[in-house]
Amino acid sequence: MLNLNRFQTTRWSVVLSCAQTSETQDAAQRALSELCRVYWRPVFALICRRGHSVTDAQDLTQDFFVMLLKGNLLSLADPARGRFRSLLRTAVENFLNDKQHLARRQKRGGTLQFVAWDDWMAEAPSLLSIYGQKLKSWPAERIFDVRWAATVVEQALRRLAEECESRGRLRMFTTLSKYLSLERVEISYATLSASLGVPETVIKRVLHQLRVRYRTILREEVSQTVANPADVDDEIRYLCAILASSQ
Repeated sequence: MLNLNRFQTTRWSVVLSCAQTSETQDAAQRALSELCRVYWRPVFALICRRGHSVTDAQDLTQDFFVMLLKGNLLSLADPARGRFRSLLRTAVENFLNDKQHLARRQKRGGTLQFVAWDDWMAEAPSLLSIYGQKLKSWPAERIFDVRWAATVVEQALRRLAEECESRGRLRMFTTLSKYLSLERVEISYATLSASLGVPETVIKRVLHQLRVRYRTILREEVSQTVANPADVDDEIRYLCAILASSQ
């Protein structure tokens, strides 16, 4: 059974609940900052798709997050929509449409970095491939959502890998992680047994455990970006569908 208390202290819930409360604004800003550090890739992808070069998109992504953390986004948060994904995408579109802001950026000839770009890349390397040929014909909004979905999955996989490493099972995870979403008929347990040097029964047991834990972590990651626990299942279904369409 879903533990509803789990959702009372999610990062996005903190952002929403603190939006109008000055004494807890710092908590909201910390939560928003953490969400931004995780979900910068969709913002960068959307800006690139809007026709900006990679270099300009890097600068604009940095500028956007500086604006986000210093601006009034919290006061614009709409609990009725309840998804950080929706709010962030709208905020990026508004940011790019602000010609005065773009002019100011070009005039001053530089940006104040929210996080060093290389640090961002090192902290969250992309684990999933999104085929470039399809991207060329997709609208920016779809690319944003695909990159968002990939980020959610990547976060879940990264957390699971860290857990496995702490238990001395990193090699097992590395080998089995590609099978977390495959049906059993698609898996050769005999081949995996020979590769890892353990009995098939062990492979089946560990893979089942990894799948269960992966689903739990995935739900936790999604819960961090919605305000209402009732939205989690719908969001997971949507993200899985949009990610499947990119393969």
